Amino acid sequence: MAVCGSRTSNIGHFVGNMTARRLQYGLSVNSSTVSYSNRSIENLRKANISLRNKDKPQNFLLSQYFRTSVAKRRGNSNPYKGFGLKGFRILSPVHFSSETTSAPGLSSDNSKGKEQAANTADSSEGKIHLKLNSGSFYLPHPAKVKIGGEDAHFIYGPAQAIGVADGVGGWADLGIDAGEYARELMSNSISTIQEEPKDSIDLIKVLEKAHIRTKARGSSTACIIALTDEDLYAVNLGDSGFMLVRHGSAIFKSPAQLHGFNFPYQLEGSSAGDLPSLAEVFKIAVAPGDVVIAGTDGLFDNLYDADITGVVLHAVEAGLGPQMTAQKIAVLAQQRAMDPTKPSPFSDAAKEAGFEYHGGKLDDITVVVSCITSNSNP
Repeated sequence: MAVCGSRTSNIGHFVGNMTARRLQYGLSVNSSTVSYSNRSIENLRKANISLRNKDKPQNFLLSQYFRTSVAKRRGNSNPYKGFGLKGFRILSPVHFSSETTSAPGLSSDNSKGKEQAANTADSSEGKIHLKLNSGSFYLPHPAKVKIGGEDAHFIYGPAQAIGVADGVGGWADLGIDAGEYARELMSNSISTIQEEPKDSIDLIKVLEKAHIRTKARGSSTACIIALTDEDLYAVNLGDSGFMLVRHGSAIFKSPAQLHGFNFPYQLEGSSAGDLPSLAEVFKIAVAPGDVVIAGTDGLFDNLYDADITGVVLHAVEAGLGPQMTAQKIAVLAQQRAMDPTKPSPFSDAAKEAGFEYHGGKLDDITVVVSCITSNSNP
């Protein structure tokens, strides 16, 4: 949610300050107390979904998809009210790295480009295990390059986990860098993952603990994804998210959580923010060859699904790795963000909300691409 910090945009098609991300209603910026309550799941929806790939006769099956919607906390009548570790490196967004490393290891968080292979443990039973080969690319808002923007992300090999967070840019009007909150949230997510049992990570628990431990002022969205056995396990709060591409087609995309137009669910280091228990949880069966694209709204506000899958398909055909694929997606998203003539998902949403808006939305852009392979097919 890195948005223009000034009231005037660098590109003329911005309408006033409409692109500025909205903070939680009733915000108390002086509070450093984290309000926490036990989550109560009031609604659990389960669905088994068979998705047929139109280009493949095998009729690939996506099974055991679980989407958990956790009800809003009790007593909240206002839905608009309430985001130096060992083995963990926070990289400056102005540095570029295209190195490839193997687990154990970790790359984070605002590196301009980073790639890492995460290997699963060997199985004594001879069972084929999947692994996650991830790469990232980050382009901060042109007006916020000096401060590094407000997005954060990580790639953590040992747990086969990735995460993205998007600091709410509206805090800049209060003199607060929400990027600090997003970076601390991602760092705390890693430390919490390290405390979880290796084979049974609870991502909602991870998000809850990371939220409690994050003391920086500001707020952020959050999306954390882990590969477990043959499933992709994800938790998402706000309008960051991910999509799953199989044989050039998008077979799943996480829905954005919004209170209203340009007003995402967001974690905050006080009682004013949304609770981690409001996050949606996903469990999706995956197979070797699948590609996961995670990103902040700077990606999904500017590129349609077909734009993203087109880049992925071309990258696969060209034999490009995940980091280079992430770079190509991010660069295309920024090009669309600066184009005042072409429609975008953001302009579509603005029109649906009653605003006259054209073109893309200039923002921080984080893209993490993860290719799923098997041990027998590295």
